[in-house]
Amino acid sequence: MSIKTLHRGEGCAFLTNAHITEKIPAKPAQTIVFKNPPHISGRMSVVGAKEGKGPLGRYFHRVLSDDKMGEKTFENAEIKMLTTAIDGAVASAGLKAKDVDLIISGDLLNQVTTSNYVARQYHVPYLGVYSACSTMTEALNLASTFISAGHFNNILCSTASHFATAERTYRYPLEYGCQRPPYAQWTVTGAACTVLSAEGSGPRITMGTVGRVVDFGTTDLNNMGAAMAPAAMDSMVALFRETGAVPEDFDLIITGDLGKLGSDILRDLMMEQGYYLGQRYIDCGNMMYDVTQKCYQGGSGAACSATVFNSFVLDKMLDGTYNRVAYFATGALMNTQSCYQGETIPCISHAVVIER
Repeated sequence: MSIKTLHRGEGCAFLTNAHITEKIPAKPAQTIVFKNPPHISGRMSVVGAKEGKGPLGRYFHRVLSDDKMGEKTFENAEIKMLTTAIDGAVASAGLKAKDVDLIISGDLLNQVTTSNYVARQYHVPYLGVYSACSTMTEALNLASTFISAGHFNNILCSTASHFATAERTYRYPLEYGCQRPPYAQWTVTGAACTVLSAEGSGPRITMGTVGRVVDFGTTDLNNMGAAMAPAAMDSMVALFRETGAVPEDFDLIITGDLGKLGSDILRDLMMEQGYYLGQRYIDCGNMMYDVTQKCYQGGSGAACSATVFNSFVLDKMLDGTYNRVAYFATGALMNTQSCYQGETIPCISHAVVIER
């Protein structure tokens, strides 16, 4: 039955369900096609000693021999590591600090402390962002939007994580020596920075998909892969359906840090949606460590996919191995107390499409 009048009660107005249904707008698209795609003009990846011993060790720009970098605390080491990545990326782009219009950065520590403390050194406009382990693709989406719209010319996108700082922030002090379950992952010690520019000749970010918060009811703080896989599926399906693309249109599809278990779950979820990912799909967490390093399901942390993207993936794009890449970073949005209070783990995945 159509509703022609607005019913009024005691001091309020309300619509019936039939009227609401008629007025609900179409669901907005999650994917943005950038009219003026920014170029990747500079990059830098810094990792710890453990990461340097993994399968991708030769691709990283700097491998640390000391995870404290000569500092008294791991937190100060993370600040120094992120500063190193930013300085290296700016130099790689042939720029100076004064040429940078904006820094977009985030990390895993409370109130994105690492990024805040690093940003105070540069005296450049700054946006601190947090999307857990999907922080890098959130930053890349924001930067691409700003540059495509003509507001800025050079933007730094950066993130960092450190095994020691993340463990005592989210789980237990290292001294506790907690035994890990077999489905756990290892937080990557690393930092990465990508410079996006309005002009240049590097690979371009042509599209970005903004993720939705997805929660399939996982409550185990250690089972990040199972928690985040549905969010990766949600954004991947959105990108494919909204652009008409299929997995075969990409040379490489990468996810953030689902690890072995999570990436297997994602493959199954995508099959249920009618998409076969095949050999073109890999997970950065699953690539980070060798099986002999005993990191169980692989790597995690904000720096996991960011360091792999800025080293291995972009190296392969520049040498012509990959021409079109879809990068889905994934993040678990719980805090240190939510799961202990009976909450489930909400997750998100943001994506960008990079073309050579």
